[in-house]
Amino acid sequence: MNVSRRMFVGTIGLGAAALAGARAMAQPAAKAGAGGPVSISSANGLRATARALEVLKGGGDPLDACVEGVRIVEDDPADNSVGLGGLPNEEGVVELDASVMHGPTHRSGAVAALRNIRNPVLVAREVARRTDHVLLVGEGALRFARRVGFKEEELLTEAARKAWLKWRSELSRDDDWLAEDEFDLGGTDRGEHAGRGEEGIGRARRLAGLGVEFTTGTIHCSSLTAGGDLSGCTSTSGLSWKLPGRVGDSPIIGAGLYCDNGVGSAGATGRGEAVMQVCGARTIVARMEAGDSPTEACLAMLKMIVDRTRVKRLRNAAGRPDFNVTAYALRKDGAHGSASIWSGGQYSVSDAAGDRHEASAYLFEKAG
Repeated sequence: MNVSRRMFVGTIGLGAAALAGARAMAQPAAKAGAGGPVSISSANGLRATARALEVLKGGGDPLDACVEGVRIVEDDPADNSVGLGGLPNEEGVVELDASVMHGPTHRSGAVAALRNIRNPVLVAREVARRTDHVLLVGEGALRFARRVGFKEEELLTEAARKAWLKWRSELSRDDDWLAEDEFDLGGTDRGEHAGRGEEGIGRARRLAGLGVEFTTGTIHCSSLTAGGDLSGCTSTSGLSWKLPGRVGDSPIIGAGLYCDNGVGSAGATGRGEAVMQVCGARTIVARMEAGDSPTEACLAMLKMIVDRTRVKRLRNAAGRPDFNVTAYALRKDGAHGSASIWSGGQYSVSDAAGDRHEASAYLFEKAG
């Protein structure tokens, strides 16, 4: 069911328990979906969902559908948020993260801080397929990838290298090292430096004003077969200019990706640290299992992030998050939805009605 702006604005100030109660009292049962096959993705994934739907229509496995779609974006050097051409860490090195989850078997695989391999989603699938592990990281992930046949290559494109050099020349409080007045873990330092930015995605806006690229970009894809089986995957080059070894939510099962074949599949893009701290994708699937529509479940998870973003450096002058997160959900009956903290988001959908972008719901209207 679509959540009207008036209804949702009236509930965003409520606590989690009150919000759940308000929904139970005020809203009818969520409308059923049209069934599969269907694939959804982040806004940069329209080619991914189109390819995934082709695989599904051909009788393919839902995880293979997701992976075949996402690898198209990983292979595209023009997309600087994943794979080849992804923006690097602070040392100019591209490090990639990805995860996969197969609904029918409840198996999962992931890699993090993987260098020199352009398709981390393929490596993550091999982790699930060939090992008894879920997550391989760093040098171990690279050695595994080489062992099963992946070839190393330089992932830093000329465009990404120039962007990195520009960022290096503009180093300021917008890197990932905190100044003493931003410490916020307790003790005598209480993080009194309020909000690094303006309403919405302040850090990205300021860096853009300096001519410097910045991205928390990622691609998530979830797919549903005509028979009701689900799978999902998430892939990213992570936060641009991050500290080497930084891992966000994308390769963490339950954070950037979660799939329950009896309920649905979910994922997220945006500030990974915030998603991890509320077990984002697992929370969305749990909310759907409890009766929320996909959009309602995404909004509820984002409300948790807003409520738990308490350090001043991550809030703007109005006390709202100085970053964005977008969530995506696909339910077992084919219903789907998405929501962002800030307005203006979209997500990709491919189903019997065609390939298209749909608007994401949101918590707050972005100025300008």
